[in-house]
Amino acid sequence: MSLSKSGWVVVEGWFEIPLHYPEVVLHEFVVMPNHIHGIIEIVDSVGANKHSPNFHEGARANIDSHLRHPAEFKSPTKTIGSIVRGYKIGVTKWHRANTDVYDVWQRSYHDHVIRDERSHLKISNYIMNNPNSWEDDMFFKN
Repeated sequence: MSLSKSGWVVVEGWFEIPLHYPEVVLHEFVVMPNHIHGIIEIVDSVGANKHSPNFHEGARANIDSHLRHPAEFKSPTKTIGSIVRGYKIGVTKWHRANTDVYDVWQRSYHDHVIRDERSHLKISNYIMNNPNSWEDDMFFKN
């Protein structure tokens, strides 16, 4: 498959993700004519096992203060959602500035948590072999 300039912007944006999100390791990735596939590993996660957020003395007062005086919305930064959102925003900004394409992406995305090596291998193989099945795709046009 030969990529257009837009396709190369999609690829370059993908490989820039770790520059913006150092907790990310990128794995398999492929650009298809109408979608992409990629595996993103978050290596410095937060959550129940990492005991974050870490509440301290006076945290209740801060929470109460925010409830009385809500700050502007702040999105979590170490989530797959924030990573995908940032990637899509960057690619969209380039397209809007350099082409007549305004809507680059579908509204959402499909994600799947890879829980073991067997699943990782299966999904990796699917990604790497996906271009071979493009002619069978319902959106393929001769």
